[in-house]
Amino acid sequence: MKFFTTSLVSAAILSAGFCLSALAQTAAPSAQAAPATDAMATKKMDPKDMAEAEVRKVDKDAKKITLKHGPIKNLEMPGMTMVFQVRDAALLDKLSLLAPGDKIMFTAEQLQGAYVVTGAEKVVPK
Repeated sequence: MKFFTTSLVSAAILSAGFCLSALAQTAAPSAQAAPATDAMATKKMDPKDMAEAEVRKVDKDAKKITLKHGPIKNLEMPGMTMVFQVRDAALLDKLSLLAPGDKIMFTAEQLQGAYVVTGAEKVVPK
């Protein structure tokens, strides 16, 4: 009986190990895929996903921008003032040239639980 119990325990441990190994392998690609979404800053912005905003503050060191924005349709978010992350270095450089009060059109996504500006264009007064 002791041999039978030991065999069952060994089989259970081996099965758990295989399951954890399979789980780790399936989780790994999604962890690797996440940074690729940050490259969206370089894609062409779709006008239907753009929102208007007024720049309040650009914090290049913290990689953040504070915007007083209108509704963001793709995020189902009403207008408000809030801080967004800027993960793309080229976009951050572009945004750091803006001054408080500048008007922009921008796109944003929710990535890994944070709201991130993925594209922006300065609105030139007519």
